[in-house]
Amino acid sequence: MRAPIEWLRELTEVDPQAKGADVAATLVRVGLEEEGIIGGEVTGPLVVGKVLERTPEEQKNGKTINWCQVDVGAANGTGEPQGIVCGAHNFDVGDLVAVILPGGVLPGNFEISARKTYGHVSAGMICSAMELGLGEDHDGIIVLTQHLPADVVAGLAPGDDLIPVLGLDAETVEVNVTPDRGYCLSMRGIAREYALSEGTPFVDPADLPVAEPTGPGHEVRLADDAPVDGVPGCDRFVARVVRGIDATATSPEWMQRRLTEVGMRPISLAVDVTNYVMMLLGQPLHAYDLAKLSGAIEVRRARAGETLTTLDDVERTLVPEDLLITDGGTTPLAIAGVMGGATSEVDDTTTDVLVEAAHFDSVTVARSARRHRLATEASKRFERGVDPAVTAAAAQLAVDLLVEHGGGTADPTATDVGSPAEPATIALDPSLPSRYIGLDYPREEVVATLTAIGCDVADEGQLLRVTPPTWRPDLVDGPDLVEEVARVRGYDQIPSVVPRASAGRGLTHSQRARRTVARTLAATGLVEVLSYPFTSEERHDALGYAADDARRTTVRLANPLQDEAPLMRTSILDTLLDTLRRNVSRGHRDVALYEIGLVTAGGITPLPLPPGGVEPDAETLARITGGVPAQPRHVAIAASGAALPAGPHGPARPVEATDVVGWVRAIGDSIGVELGVEAAQREPFHPGRCVAISVPGGEVVGHAGELHPKVCSRLELPERTVAAELDLDAIVAASGEPVKPGQLSTQPVANTDVALVVDEGVPAAAVAAALRSGAGDDLESLTLFDVYRGDQVGQGRKSLAYRLTFRAGRTLKTDEVSALRDKAVASAASATGAQQR
Repeated sequence: MRAPIEWLRELTEVDPQAKGADVAATLVRVGLEEEGIIGGEVTGPLVVGKVLERTPEEQKNGKTINWCQVDVGAANGTGEPQGIVCGAHNFDVGDLVAVILPGGVLPGNFEISARKTYGHVSAGMICSAMELGLGEDHDGIIVLTQHLPADVVAGLAPGDDLIPVLGLDAETVEVNVTPDRGYCLSMRGIAREYALSEGTPFVDPADLPVAEPTGPGHEVRLADDAPVDGVPGCDRFVARVVRGIDATATSPEWMQRRLTEVGMRPISLAVDVTNYVMMLLGQPLHAYDLAKLSGAIEVRRARAGETLTTLDDVERTLVPEDLLITDGGTTPLAIAGVMGGATSEVDDTTTDVLVEAAHFDSVTVARSARRHRLATEASKRFERGVDPAVTAAAAQLAVDLLVEHGGGTADPTATDVGSPAEPATIALDPSLPSRYIGLDYPREEVVATLTAIGCDVADEGQLLRVTPPTWRPDLVDGPDLVEEVARVRGYDQIPSVVPRASAGRGLTHSQRARRTVARTLAATGLVEVLSYPFTSEERHDALGYAADDARRTTVRLANPLQDEAPLMRTSILDTLLDTLRRNVSRGHRDVALYEIGLVTAGGITPLPLPPGGVEPDAETLARITGGVPAQPRHVAIAASGAALPAGPHGPARPVEATDVVGWVRAIGDSIGVELGVEAAQREPFHPGRCVAISVPGGEVVGHAGELHPKVCSRLELPERTVAAELDLDAIVAASGEPVKPGQLSTQPVANTDVALVVDEGVPAAAVAAALRSGAGDDLESLTLFDVYRGDQVGQGRKSLAYRLTFRAGRTLKTDEVSALRDKAVASAASATGAQQR
């Protein structure tokens, strides 16, 4: 929002010596961020010039220029006429014009110097409005008798300084208005904030006499049958009629200057008046050609298939959520609060004008503006909240200006329908600002501040009953009022204090464990990646999930980033394998990746939404929480290519299922959990090369192995790709306290080997568990070092060779080791039917 300082002076007291930077600093103190300062760009000698001679000269290119002799008084230092070349033709001998002499600077840092052009030395420039930054008119130069009031021109003489006369020394402060401060998109709001910051009186431009109507005016019907969240699209509509105006009348110079200063282009009297009132009061208006209306104005929602050609000459297809201003309920005239239509536009033939000042719902206007990509000055204000109490005053001011400058007559009747909701009263504990901000805000200061911003404050002992002003729809609860108290005293008064960390706080056991796992996998040569947690039914099919697989039950996003991936992943492999494929396709043949992230286990249980505006009770909150699916943290691994590259030691060794099992074991070892491994079948793994991973106690926490060949084919992955996925939260929960280093023993170890023959279907892990159970506490380690299948053990049988390592607090004797081995073998025989070879 641009705020001309001279306009600001009309609404509040501004120090006569204050510059743009001073005003900007004052506004910053109350939270209005400075965007820049406009004005003061014209420097040097810009003076009154009187045309003494004008000699047209036709050039070879067909263009005609004027060689002029201009009297600039003593401004050029000699008093002699100044020779200037000018391409404009809208002036004549004797006219007073604006002349900038060599050494002057125009907007855009354009420095003027004497230069030879068209066969003459032109010592200066006769300026147009556009060249001086006074408007966009560059068809001709400024003739002062046409541009300035007669009494001002009468006091001018050649050589007089024109910078203050044309207001080119005036500065305009541009501020950034946040969405919650929509009232500051007007001079009324900016002046109110300046007065609040400086403690000066504020003159409310909306405090003007509104004529009492002698009867109802043009009929208006509010017929919104589909309000948003119960809020009607229009809750107040004021209509006033002015008859017999001259639509071709020129807007007064002061109004055009004001509009130009705030960044708007003067167009016509009716448009300029509505824009001027909007910039002054913050209330958007619209003017209709009364002769083009055939019936009553009806405000309603659009019907499917309706169209409207807006003032920008674009035909727009409307949707039922759009709020319309219609002629008799049939013909759309405007998208309410956004833009008017071409059918009722005021033009040069207009004589009777209907002025609309209405209050529209901010949500309805915002949605229509975005839907139709129409960000207008009106929509920007309505979607931030417009003061519903100012509509009648805005309409009255527009009518007065049309009558004064258009020569019309205002109808004594008026229409004012609708009843806006009154602001809700807020119960405020006066100690709340002190508790929230950390500074001492006495009760008296809280009351005075809230009163100063326009609130009605009733002191009721322990609480204050605060009713916000109608122009502050953003004040809805206690914290909003706390922000106002802090803002008015000054955010710079709040010290920046770094909070002290209390002793004894640090990472939780779970956080330390997760970091340990990540470091361990990185140390083994894997690369950590992060993938988007979104997948699809097609990915579930590619991974071979059965129709009743629980991993197919997940949360579907209402507004996914990609239509191809609308589901939350239930397995990290859903997305990690795509990252592996992408790396392989780009030339990285030997890739080993891991990811630690969240998965969504199950879908959302549908629950009715609790009513708005009140905090749900404990039972409702528990039901809502219970309906949200669990999101455990998993760790997943995927690798392809060579586990060991080729080198002097020999050829490359491709990655195998045993490698991924080794990485899984490293995860458990790093946080002190001995993970169990047992043959299993689970998609998307190869049925004969898949193992289930379990924690002590037998709970299965994941699977590892080689991917099924069909999965590799469907996902365009290399053959023999390996992968694993574990529930990291479950593993961490089984780890207990952090791993503590064990004590080194000085006693020697005793090794003994044993080979056991079992049925092919007996898992090696079961045999190892039985051996460990029977060997006792002196067993330090148990290692499977050979598996044999052949004629010597028979069809459907296999031989498993284990090395048992014993260590005790003393040196073990041979017969003691043999006895421990025999107990282990007996335990294995009892549990699995194993026979010693």
